[in-house]
Amino acid sequence: MERNIVIIGGGPAGLAAAVAAYDAGERDIVVIEREERAGGILKQCIHNGFGLTRFHESMTGPEYAQRFLDEATARGIEIMTNTFVTELSARKEVTCMNERGVFTIKAQAVILAMGCRERSKGALNIAGTRPAGLFSAGTAQKYVNIYGHLPGKRVVILGSGDIGLIMARRMTLEGAKVECVCEIMEHSSGLRRNIAQCLDDFGIPLLLEHTIVEIKGKERVEGVVIAQVDKAKKPVPGTEREIACDTVLFSVGLIPENELSKGAGLALDARTKGCFVDENRQTDIPGVFACGNVLHVHDLVDFVSEEAEIAGRAAAEYVLHGGDAAAALPTQAGENVSYVLPQRVGREGDVKLYFRVKSAIRGAVVRVEAGSAVRTYKRIAVAPGEMENVTVRAADLADAQAVCISVVREV
Repeated sequence: MERNIVIIGGGPAGLAAAVAAYDAGERDIVVIEREERAGGILKQCIHNGFGLTRFHESMTGPEYAQRFLDEATARGIEIMTNTFVTELSARKEVTCMNERGVFTIKAQAVILAMGCRERSKGALNIAGTRPAGLFSAGTAQKYVNIYGHLPGKRVVILGSGDIGLIMARRMTLEGAKVECVCEIMEHSSGLRRNIAQCLDDFGIPLLLEHTIVEIKGKERVEGVVIAQVDKAKKPVPGTEREIACDTVLFSVGLIPENELSKGAGLALDARTKGCFVDENRQTDIPGVFACGNVLHVHDLVDFVSEEAEIAGRAAAEYVLHGGDAAAALPTQAGENVSYVLPQRVGREGDVKLYFRVKSAIRGAVVRVEAGSAVRTYKRIAVAPGEMENVTVRAADLADAQAVCISVVREV
């Protein structure tokens, strides 16, 4: 079987990429989705706040996903559900499996939109047994919002990622008591608005520089022991205290789902855990593009859609007119910046760069160095939990050998 564009993943990134590719002139598109219905993680995100940046209205996750699903359906884009992709080759051969059997699609262009997964308890070194009552925040969200089951009634949350913050509010609204949210870092990894709306509004304590050092209970969780940590993130002796609870939710980070990317031999960035890409979101294999949370973890789905549309248009251009030479101008993470994406850019036009800071700063200056051009941009505040962006002008790239972004405190 041959198709022009194969999109792996039918979440918000995959759907937005499909619509953009279609509108750019390509008609032979198939979206492959492993679940029964497209929409990705948004199907279980019933809280509002989606679409504020993109549509200037507050939508729930299912409403946001349905907006793009309707657009794809109106264009007649094929969405192959209940289908697993088991392998992607460097020759852009996509091996799939569903109730009809195993088959391979030879694609001219592939868009990776597999999303991300939660880091599990197994990735943490916590003493104690493995009783019932231990859930990732996303799993608990699915139990409550999809199946209508309350995982527990007295909860401690480890990690202050956005899903954990949102589940603190959700569990409270369903009648559970959330004792606290523990965060090992000195700052939250979630959006400031979620800290305010999900914790502060409900009087839920956020314990920074704290972690769980022991889980108690045999058949069911009976409590946890928490402790303060030092600068090396090691528990401080004498600061331990026990909190009674029957449930622990883990919100300790998201990991881009790149097993297929590794199998295809795509180069991955150790900082983002996603592929190296250029401004068109093309990877180091021509005709293979990546977007959304499989590329780097976003905090707003609005930016997922924006990025996916870049990849969708570029994939259509690649199929219809052929690909250009890979962009060679590297981007660099300077002072207080953990990563910059895309990792390489061309010189032909203005380019928007996304980046995250390492530590929170109030009264910050973003410094962009591109050759002889040095430009600065003020920010009221920056934080690791909120992705930032800046647009670099084409004129500044003309004589540049690299583009470096730094963020410092305003003097």
